Amino acid sequence: MELGVTIFLTDQSVDPVELAKEVESRGYSSLWLPEHTHIPTSRTTPAPMGEPIAEEYKRCLDPFVTMGMITAVTTKLRVGTGIALLAERDPIVTAKEVATLDHCSNGRVTLGVGYGWNIEELEDHGGSKATRRAVVRERVLAMQELWGEQEASFHGEHVNLSPSWAWPKPAQQIRGRSGVPVLVGGAPGPILFEHIAEFADGWIPVGGAGVGDAMAKLHAAGQRVGRPASDFTVIPFGTLPDKGKLEHYESLGIKETVLRLPSASRDEVWRTLDSYDPYLSH
Repeated sequence: MELGVTIFLTDQSVDPVELAKEVESRGYSSLWLPEHTHIPTSRTTPAPMGEPIAEEYKRCLDPFVTMGMITAVTTKLRVGTGIALLAERDPIVTAKEVATLDHCSNGRVTLGVGYGWNIEELEDHGGSKATRRAVVRERVLAMQELWGEQEASFHGEHVNLSPSWAWPKPAQQIRGRSGVPVLVGGAPGPILFEHIAEFADGWIPVGGAGVGDAMAKLHAAGQRVGRPASDFTVIPFGTLPDKGKLEHYESLGIKETVLRLPSASRDEVWRTLDSYDPYLSH
């Protein structure tokens, strides 16, 4: 079982470069970063993790800038967004950022995407709760065209891309063309699994309850569109580890789990990493 870590890096937390070097040296496979551009003060949408909202949500660093720093000082560590809010992002610019990062890191990027829970944040970007899932779907599909085609185009309800050139291409090959793995975060359900089956490469579940049953439903959604179970990666995310939990994931065929680090100073983060060390040899 490979282990990755995820953390809210902020202007008050451990330094990204120092953390990246430490995580790689300890033998972790990946480092994942969340995204919030801002947090509206209205708090009309309550945070799913409880109110008052934690300080790190207000202060998190831009994940793509930070991942560039991380890949520049590491050689093997994969980086990922956990998760990027594509309903709040221009897909053409984001496709360029991801492709550049993957090209420059020799293929070490995974794009975790989600629909977003903070509706006021989304609305400030011109989005809406009603359209966010459809928007994310079309933006991923358009980005995949930009990554994978010599001359890309896309025409949908929410994204229109005239025939276009866009380089660099990602270093990785995904299902027969240039791209990066796209994993979708969210609670299990028919729409989520239909989207993953259509355009993604796997699922990022937060919390481990019911993952086994949900994986069966994901694989069934894939089979309906002619994709085998082997097409999909499932990475439990933000996990607090114990031996039984990791063994259960492994029994399901899960090959990587991402552990949660506190958004904190170097000393506190290092203490948490120390406590996780026994699981690295699992």
